[in-house]
Amino acid sequence: MSSEGTRGRSRAYARLRGTARQFLMFGIVGGSGTLVNLAVSVLAKKFAGWSAGISEYDVFLNLLGTEYNIRWFNVFMAVAFLVANTWNYQLNRSWTFRGYSQRSWWRGFFPFLFTGIGAFLVSQVVATLLMNPSSPIALSPELFDDSTGLRTKFYWATAISIIVAMPVNFLVNKFWAFRKPKVRIVAAEGPE
Repeated sequence: MSSEGTRGRSRAYARLRGTARQFLMFGIVGGSGTLVNLAVSVLAKKFAGWSAGISEYDVFLNLLGTEYNIRWFNVFMAVAFLVANTWNYQLNRSWTFRGYSQRSWWRGFFPFLFTGIGAFLVSQVVATLLMNPSSPIALSPELFDDSTGLRTKFYWATAISIIVAMPVNFLVNKFWAFRKPKVRIVAAEGPE
């Protein structure tokens, strides 16, 4: 075995180990973001119920005269997503990807937000399927009967949908939102 081959494998192993470490850190940040997301979801649901008598199952908006609707749980999840996404961005920027050359806060935030929106859409689909009683993956109404906080279908649907979207969110963030800036080599010309 050549020393070049050994060095190549060592570099590949170091990159893999570095990516695994980043994934773990991203997961810790994501875990804290999940807690923020769930807390904001709970607060939004409770505030809407207390202040306006709105349930997560109530229709927020009908989709163009069809039988399909955006429900209040979708709105609660959107508010929670925006708060948690901002939380996660700042923690990932200052901890997970701190060694990377970084853009300004706003220039880095928008790719992160757009990446998050992709994951958010996945989580909305998953949550809608879990909440819809006619869905093949609907959460059991016998078990999740909304009688207590731990039996609230919306809370479980939110948590499950976040977990499903997390790996995709990490990969897109690593390779797009927090990618290293491209280095352009400019040849310096001497005086003629």
